[in-house]
Amino acid sequence: MGIWRRAIALAMSDGVPARALMMAVVIGTILNTINQGDVIVHGEPVNWLKLMLTYLTPYVVSTHGAVMARLHSAG
Repeated sequence: MGIWRRAIALAMSDGVPARALMMAVVIGTILNTINQGDVIVHGEPVNWLKLMLTYLTPYVVSTHGAVMARLHSAG
């Protein structure tokens, strides 16, 4: 199996997506509060692209870390 197929399989297995999603929700919420909290409090329109990227980034980083750790431990 090629490295990319193996990495994708690992990214979608054994609870990786659920843990990455939990991290994205927690970290994304904290970062959105820091970055757009004043806009939200004042009832102004939020930047939806920033909001989505702020949640997507910790999801991708968490998934990447899990996949790399599993690839490394598998040798």
